[in-house]
Amino acid sequence: MSNPIKENLIITKRELCKKCYMCVRECPAKAIRISGGVSEVVLERCIGCGHCVRVCSQHAKQVLSSVESVLNLLKYDSPVVAVLDPAFPAEFHNYNHKLLIGMLRELGFAYVHDGAFGFDLIANRMKKILKKKDDKNYISSHCPAVYYYVTQYHAELSDELMPLVSPMIASARAVKKIHGEGVAVVYISPCIASKGEAASNEMIDEIDEVLTFKELKELFKRKLIFPNPVLESDFDHPLGGLGALSALVGGLPQSVELYEDLLESEVVTAAGRIDFTEAIKEFKSEDLKVKLLEALCCKGCIMGAGMTTRSPLYRRRARISKYVREVVNKRDKEDWAENIEALKELDLSRSFAPNSKKMQAPSKERMIEILKSMEKTKPQDELNCRACGYSSCRELAIAIHKGLAEKEMCLPYVIDELHYSIKELNSSNKELTNTKEALRQSEKLAGMGQLAAGIAHELNNPLGAILMYSNILMDEISDDDEKTDDLKIISTEAERCKKIVGGLLNFSRKNKVVLLPVNISELIDRCVKISNIPEHISLQLEHDKETNIAEIDKDQIIQVISNLINNGIEAMPKGGALKIITKGTENNIQIIIKDTGSGIAQANITKIFEPFFTTKQIGKGTGLGLAVSYGIIKMHRGKISVSSNDNLLKGQTGTEFTISLPRKGESSFKDSQVPEFIQDKF
Repeated sequence: MSNPIKENLIITKRELCKKCYMCVRECPAKAIRISGGVSEVVLERCIGCGHCVRVCSQHAKQVLSSVESVLNLLKYDSPVVAVLDPAFPAEFHNYNHKLLIGMLRELGFAYVHDGAFGFDLIANRMKKILKKKDDKNYISSHCPAVYYYVTQYHAELSDELMPLVSPMIASARAVKKIHGEGVAVVYISPCIASKGEAASNEMIDEIDEVLTFKELKELFKRKLIFPNPVLESDFDHPLGGLGALSALVGGLPQSVELYEDLLESEVVTAAGRIDFTEAIKEFKSEDLKVKLLEALCCKGCIMGAGMTTRSPLYRRRARISKYVREVVNKRDKEDWAENIEALKELDLSRSFAPNSKKMQAPSKERMIEILKSMEKTKPQDELNCRACGYSSCRELAIAIHKGLAEKEMCLPYVIDELHYSIKELNSSNKELTNTKEALRQSEKLAGMGQLAAGIAHELNNPLGAILMYSNILMDEISDDDEKTDDLKIISTEAERCKKIVGGLLNFSRKNKVVLLPVNISELIDRCVKISNIPEHISLQLEHDKETNIAEIDKDQIIQVISNLINNGIEAMPKGGALKIITKGTENNIQIIIKDTGSGIAQANITKIFEPFFTTKQIGKGTGLGLAVSYGIIKMHRGKISVSSNDNLLKGQTGTEFTISLPRKGESSFKDSQVPEFIQDKF
């Protein structure tokens, strides 16, 4: 069976929703669906209580307006009757009730009736039912939100509801009995659920429209109706009696002298979102055995979601009490009794059909799956903090299973995800910084490479001529000639220049990278033999035998390793220790070369991969070895980094180079003909 409420009473302005989940928390029926982080009311589950409207500080939840419909009713010639709910003194407290009634007549209502009389009718019928000598217990049915909640979420208790219509429907039937069936009835209420009841399939012909107090004020404003020029008027008969107290918690039973007695437990009152639901649960379990459970969704009708006043609860109560003392108690009680007697045959009975909307829990496997998706794998992970609006993590999981909630509603989960995202963002930011630095270095190397190629080309031929003629001259003169030493200097320096030019050509040349599976441990051992480690330097090798195969260009990597070993040896002229470590993961191989030499000054760390930068003495190095090594590693899609300490006060001096190479080379680069100093840019 579908929900008796035919259309959504409450709509969501999505742009105003701030994802606070207050509406979820306050909804006793959990009739809120979170979709894309925005809440919306689910018609099939809504009981029309309006708690979500009342607690939404952003006004994202708004009630479907009846203002235009009422204005259209008032345009016709047929008489329209206004029935004013007894909660009105709590809202319209700035002027007396006769001015308010006069304003209603000014709007165009032909008759204005006291809704308290409808409560009187229901209270008297209720008293007769409770006086019967039977063991039947009842839940009150004068609050529409309550009987919707019972029939939908405790459907097995539907027969326990008091078999009477609500006071609003009783008022409408009494008015039509008095004025005829041709009149239109507009009920003016503090309750949003009354709108749902009036529009329900069961009561569709009883009430034409329901106006909330907020909407009535809007009508007055639109029609420019104010208290001052309006003539005072009173309610049309019949006038209400103590049913005027029904706007307060316990007021309806008290109006017919049915009091909550702690000893007799004949009547128990439970009001408010939490209390009424708990009382119904206890009523169901028979822990609460009473003749009548008066259940109200709000803390009395004076706290209804259709009101605009911000006055606190007890100030509103005081206004109702004052109105009853000063107005209702002065009315003719005999006239009231005659009116009650005249309508004793009026049919006020009804039945309630079960319409279960209770959410079934998912299977154990599905529950585990949902909880796991929120990182709740152990009982202690289920904090039950209620930040999501649900009373427990498992209740949230059930809502997720039913499509009413999202795992992002779980605050601890979102915080953990946020921390993880921040960590990932920091990592990405660091990687981006490193990439920018590598790009900067690549651009510098590209420019230097082009310059080096040009210089090498221009110098190579002149240097060859100098070397050739210096050697010819040395062959032509005797060894004791005074010019021999000068010619040797010319030859030696020319050879050095040729070596520099060779380095330039090596730096700027185009390489073909041939990637083949290579045993890294064996490659390191070969480099060590080539390097001829001096006796005053101790060598330590640590190889991970299980993870030492990688696809590399063997000759080029030997060039890199040999260069780093030789640099380490030169940094330890007085002796020291050289340590080479190989280790790997599933996707990468790492080669670490550490020495205990003099170290590199921190100011020079960022420069060591730049061409022609060297800290060695003149004639000892060209400053191209590390630049070439950098290019080779980058051609292999790897990384090379350095850390160093040159300050004894900070501990052992020395330098550590770390090379990281992918275990499997990328085939698109196997036959690359791109210069190594440009490879970085791709």
